[in-house]
Amino acid sequence: MAEKNWRQDFFTPRNPDKYIGDLKEIVYRSSWEKRFFEFCDETSSIKKWSSEPFPIQYWDESTMKSRRYFPDAYMIVEDALGNQKKYLVEIKPYKQTLPPKEGRKKTQTYLNECRTYQKNESKWKFAKEFCRKNDLEFMIITEYELGLAKR
Repeated sequence: MAEKNWRQDFFTPRNPDKYIGDLKEIVYRSSWEKRFFEFCDETSSIKKWSSEPFPIQYWDESTMKSRRYFPDAYMIVEDALGNQKKYLVEIKPYKQTLPPKEGRKKTQTYLNECRTYQKNESKWKFAKEFCRKNDLEFMIITEYELGLAKR
């Protein structure tokens, strides 16, 4: 049986006043999400944050069905001048932000990568439109932004 390379658990913030939502329901679904939640909790310029804040309806091109997408996080960031900006955040491996390399054999792995990429593109298209309409900025965070890899 293949071992999972991620861990899901509940997160307990050190600064609970910064969290928007039920403190007992903060779930991280990967070690990367946990790392990002720690960053949100400990960074003073992040004034408020939440995990999986709300669903966004989207059309999934990979299955041709209407679905709901729950972005990984929401945060309100304040700059040095006191200006606040709101972000909707998705945490993904960098590889999943790029189309699969063409020219490969049509293996099951390649087909799965294609479906994953198409599903992500569908979600992000609707998330970006949602953000545009609601004065938010959409941000994808990868292992590079988390400091887990160097480019």
